[in-house]
Amino acid sequence: MPTNQETPRQSFHMENFQRRVRYTAVFAVLFAAFLVIVVLNINTGNVNIPVGRIFSILLTRTGSADELNIIWKIRLPRILMGAILGGALALSGFLLQTFFGNPIAGPFVLGISSGAKMCVAIVMIIVVSRVGAISSYGMILAAFIGSLIATGFILLVSRSVRQMSGLLVAGVMIGYICSAFTELLITFADDSDIVNLHGWSQGSFSGTSWSNVAVAAAVAGVTSLLTFSLSKPIGAFQLGEAYAQSMGVNVKRFRITLILFSSILSACVTAFAGPISFVGIAVPFLIKRSLNTSRPLVVIPATFLGGAVFCMMCDLIARMAFAPTELNISTVTSIFGAPIVIFMLIKRQKGRM
Repeated sequence: MPTNQETPRQSFHMENFQRRVRYTAVFAVLFAAFLVIVVLNINTGNVNIPVGRIFSILLTRTGSADELNIIWKIRLPRILMGAILGGALALSGFLLQTFFGNPIAGPFVLGISSGAKMCVAIVMIIVVSRVGAISSYGMILAAFIGSLIATGFILLVSRSVRQMSGLLVAGVMIGYICSAFTELLITFADDSDIVNLHGWSQGSFSGTSWSNVAVAAAVAGVTSLLTFSLSKPIGAFQLGEAYAQSMGVNVKRFRITLILFSSILSACVTAFAGPISFVGIAVPFLIKRSLNTSRPLVVIPATFLGGAVFCMMCDLIARMAFAPTELNISTVTSIFGAPIVIFMLIKRQKGRM
């Protein structure tokens, strides 16, 4: 009789232990991948720097002037920007998926990135040509306004269209409309503005400065921490609005908060690196599958770290695949991310059959 009473408790402890082991293993792999890709990014390029020299320069800041400039002024800021923006974009996708209750929702697919791109283009072509230079915060604000405009249209459509397939089509159409308006602006822009906008719109972490890294880290870092502080309400919301309300969550205010945080994160990415595709869908999906859970307390930090690893890896491939020619980052993320989205759609369709 005692053994029968102890069996469920032992089973619970065993499941809890296995869950913790799985979480630890996933985070260990992500951290290891992060460190390896950081070293590879610093080591690889037109000038090859041995791994031993990399650690020496990073720890002591001693070495030849060329090596110091390559690591501290070119490669390290680019790597950190890729990590910060990759994590922000993945987390933005997770918040949108939570809001719409669908794993295929993402800032690029729903046209939110295109809205941010449109407003940044307006600032770069019209405002900058008249006023002069604009700060990084100004670019983020412009992208944020564009994100909110596109999100507003998506929310209006979602009231009439309940199926996610219709919502995705609406998102794609909104993206086309924003892109068409952007192309219209480019048609009447000066040549110098067109060159700057074209380089930015291709999506890249190149040309990053430490001041840009600081701004991106501040905006994305604070928003990510605030998102993590909402882990319990997000977990309750995932179980349904009625359950969230029973747990004391103000659902209307909470939904607005999700959209605002997601828009800030995607705006930060678009302002500094241009539109980047599929990261916001593919990374949260892979993280949830790896962890075998949707618990926000675990998924949120893992998603940010996974997005950082994914974007740094894609940036390395973009730099070195056809060196010295550099691919835009969105090309590489599409190659890896689009098949994951197709797999998700097929799996989802099979689940309904």
